[in-house]
Amino acid sequence: MFTKIEHFTAAWRNDSDAMLKILNALTDQSLSQSIAEGHRTLGRIAWHITTTIPEMMGHAGLEFPGLDAQAPVPKTAKDITETYAKASKMLLDAVTKNWTDATLAQEFDFYGQKWTGGLALAILMGHQTHHQGQMTVLMRQAGLKVPGVFGPAKEEWAGMRMNPPEI
Repeated sequence: MFTKIEHFTAAWRNDSDAMLKILNALTDQSLSQSIAEGHRTLGRIAWHITTTIPEMMGHAGLEFPGLDAQAPVPKTAKDITETYAKASKMLLDAVTKNWTDATLAQEFDFYGQKWTGGLALAILMGHQTHHQGQMTVLMRQAGLKVPGVFGPAKEEWAGMRMNPPEI
């Protein structure tokens, strides 16, 4: 849970940069990749992460003009990536302009539960990280190169002149 705006902004910038690395590695063809029939596709998960920012944080009174949390999944990876970048920036701007450290302790109604602003931001980040893991598995299945986001990916070890971890 965040108790200082500056701690959230530093953490979000790092997490958002990681998300953008993943999104920038997607191709239009990869958006239809799923683990199995009847499960979310890579594009749907990426869009879910994107639209969750305005949807979830709207419960705490933050506004995201021009972003529709109910919009259908775009057809291109570029559109998803650009919309995520916009939503991420809007979140940072909304939090830094409209909230104080005291707001992080304020309670809001989230899905029938009381969450503080700081908890909501932590849950938003955890939600994003959870889905990043799903995306990297689907990316490998789609034949994409997976970027390292919380450490090097398997393919990046050689570029660091190191052996990858033992399998």
